[in-house]
Amino acid sequence: MESENQQIMRSFWNVQKNMMRFVQKTAVENGVSVPQYAILMCIAPHKEMTQKRLGEQTFLPKSTLSQAVDGLVQAGWLVRKQVEGNRREMQLTLSDKGETFLKTIHRQEGGIHQVFQAATETLTEKQVEELLKTHLQITTYLEAQAAEQGGGTK
Repeated sequence: MESENQQIMRSFWNVQKNMMRFVQKTAVENGVSVPQYAILMCIAPHKEMTQKRLGEQTFLPKSTLSQAVDGLVQAGWLVRKQVEGNRREMQLTLSDKGETFLKTIHRQEGGIHQVFQAATETLTEKQVEELLKTHLQITTYLEAQAAEQGGGTK
């Protein structure tokens, strides 16, 4: 019989697996790769971010990150320019075209955003509050452990 810990881990894994199914579907339907989609989702709330920080946030290998960013820049969804005073660092900014593209993805019927919204609407306000509180508690603990072990960034 599974321990409570195993059940919780399996629960997180099942949610993540099912979300990735819709992320892949959404990415394919919109002509982007999953890494490109992850990059857009990571930058969207901030509007801009350095490529280094983006790599830390997405955990994408440098070559995958670079290739995905190149494709997004070529499509006109991201703007890339050197950080002033640091020729080696690149600043990535979501373009107007990129913002419009993301709004389209968010409204897409059957896409991850619509499906996830429908799923969360089945929860009560109290369930959402408890879920967010629990996730924050677990995230905070895991981030502290990663920092202690020298293995991670937020």
